[in-house]
Amino acid sequence: MEKEVEEKIISLETKLAYMEDFVNQLQAVSVEHTETIERLRTENKLLSQKLHEVSDILEGDIPNRKPPHY
Repeated sequence: MEKEVEEKIISLETKLAYMEDFVNQLQAVSVEHTETIERLRTENKLLSQKLHEVSDILEGDIPNRKPPHY
């Protein structure tokens, strides 16, 4: 009986070690995804600002343009 208990403890410790490793891997992926999301947010903000700048420039230029039929 003592051997069975010891084997179960060893089995549980082994499973726990695998679970700890898996959690660490998930945490690393989560950190990587968070960094990627933050980078994409920054890029999106910059592109949005540039788009507004270009839009403002083009809108300001329209009254000075001749219509296409001239």
